[in-house]
Amino acid sequence: MNKLLSLSLILTFLSLIGCTQVDIGGVTRVVQQTFEAARPLSDEEEYYVGRSVAARILSSYSLLQNQELTEYVNLVGNTVALNSDKPYTYGGYHFAILNSKEINAFACPGGTIFITKGMINAVRNEDELAAVLAHEVAHVNHRDGVSAIQKARLTAVAALIGTQAAQRYTPAQLSQLVTAFEGSIDDVFKTLVVNGYGKSQEYHADEGAISYLTRAGYNPSALKDFLQRLVSEGGASGGGIMKSHPATAGRIEKVEKNLSKEKADPSLVQLRARRFEKALK
Repeated sequence: MNKLLSLSLILTFLSLIGCTQVDIGGVTRVVQQTFEAARPLSDEEEYYVGRSVAARILSSYSLLQNQELTEYVNLVGNTVALNSDKPYTYGGYHFAILNSKEINAFACPGGTIFITKGMINAVRNEDELAAVLAHEVAHVNHRDGVSAIQKARLTAVAALIGTQAAQRYTPAQLSQLVTAFEGSIDDVFKTLVVNGYGKSQEYHADEGAISYLTRAGYNPSALKDFLQRLVSEGGASGGGIMKSHPATAGRIEKVEKNLSKEKADPSLVQLRARRFEKALK
């Protein structure tokens, strides 16, 4: 929760009490409702929010109807997730393939993760696939999608309070404050699909991905290899994952700094690469 913004809201209410005729009981209720709305979501609430966000994504994309490939992606994704900082979520981790040529991936709050067929075609082996999924698992671990909802809620409340500053709060207006967050699902959708996360969140997700890949026995350098190839092939100027996951030189440099000097077993990398090729057939 943004404590400074919450404090600002309280100060706004106190100033209202001093300069206008305001129902003190109503103000108290609004403060309580504001804190309730701004508190961190429980794991169960995050799960249901994530389901709503997933449904919103599926209104724009269709699922790839390939059971064997979907099962394979879930095997790789859950292997990474089990080695993450949050191996279990309320509803579990679920991975699905979007039938799109875009090179992209989305992590919904709670553990539902989408990867496009275009992304699967863009990675060269299982270790690179695991790297992409590990990055998305890190966003779930860090609750990046949920933080976007919380900021949207607080902003909506602050804006509504400002518009009602010179008025006496009625029950209907108080109710409006509570329901001011109905657009939060669309806000998360825009963060995931349109605007993307901030650089610090992406760097943090890369750092988490490297850790998860290492624990799971995958080659953590696969993340760097994939990002470098996207940049060298001109993917950094395109849409899709380049919109929400900018593969910049700075990002690659940070990934390199976080990589362990320990090298992955080449024979195992090749074994997994053959499994990847078989899954794509």
